[in-house]
Amino acid sequence: MILLGYAGDASTITQEDVQKLTHINVAFGKLLVDGSIDISHLNMTGRLKQLHAWNPALKIMVSIVPMEGHPNAFTECAASPALRGKVAAACAELITKYGYDGVDFDWEFPCVPSNGMDSSPADKHNYTLLCREVRKAVDACGGGLVTVAAGGDLYYAESVELAELAKILDYLCLMTYDLKCGFHALAGHHTQLFSSTGDVFRNSCDQALRLFESYGFPRERLLMGAAFYSRKWIEIGNRNNGLLQISPKGGGYGPGYTELSENYVNKQGFIRYWDDEAKAPWLFDGSTFLSYDDEESLAHKAAYVKAHGYGGIFYWEHRHDPSRKLLNTLHEGLK
Repeated sequence: MILLGYAGDASTITQEDVQKLTHINVAFGKLLVDGSIDISHLNMTGRLKQLHAWNPALKIMVSIVPMEGHPNAFTECAASPALRGKVAAACAELITKYGYDGVDFDWEFPCVPSNGMDSSPADKHNYTLLCREVRKAVDACGGGLVTVAAGGDLYYAESVELAELAKILDYLCLMTYDLKCGFHALAGHHTQLFSSTGDVFRNSCDQALRLFESYGFPRERLLMGAAFYSRKWIEIGNRNNGLLQISPKGGGYGPGYTELSENYVNKQGFIRYWDDEAKAPWLFDGSTFLSYDDEESLAHKAAYVKAHGYGGIFYWEHRHDPSRKLLNTLHEGLK
């Protein structure tokens, strides 16, 4: 059972942490339009030997996003045979030269022009070609992991070739968070295990996992996403304790979990509520709505993953849980 943490380069990762984790995705390597991958800014590279010494079975990946100022990096590189080859060679070098255990592509999102990225309908097939080329190069250099992070809804399942990617990837990190986000004026659970009655956006961890399996990705290699941070909606009408109410703005980012638990839960006028249908908590103070994962919701997620035979759980992001309450809950729940 995989327990994977996305960790920003400045994240504090202790010996106790790596003895609980099976995988770490270092955020982020940067993809340029010329097919190169920049990790010169990653201090984590110098820590690989220590982390591996603490847990020799630990797999440490570089998660790759477009370089700032290169919003077309994935679309351009995936479309060109020559650039796909350069990306593949750069990925292999991350393993052979720097000591990483693989690569994770965080392309948000193929074919989708509304997320600040340049895109093309051709991304759908080209992403398969890119991942296939990277798989070939990684295998040729002695082996390593090749994975992707995927948006947890129908738009993503229909924007890539999941059945083909399943033949290439070791596993897929299904981002079952931000299910309500800046795209949504509806204040609701952003990482709910199940959909609530009355929620017009019928997205949930359960639905996303079943959807991706129906599109051809095996359940034992699907990882459920957990959120160590909150989403926030403001100027909500004081009705239904804020749940499923319309905000004049989309959902922005709220505090990380430890800050939330110390300063907001049943404090400063915020009351914690529990949706037993969704298996999700929320906070409301009469006008501001905060959605998040906590120890109770993560215990349900871990039990669900084990009961249904999925590959494990990953979370974004390690630094938001300095108390380690959420990490400990997942570690115990997935044993």
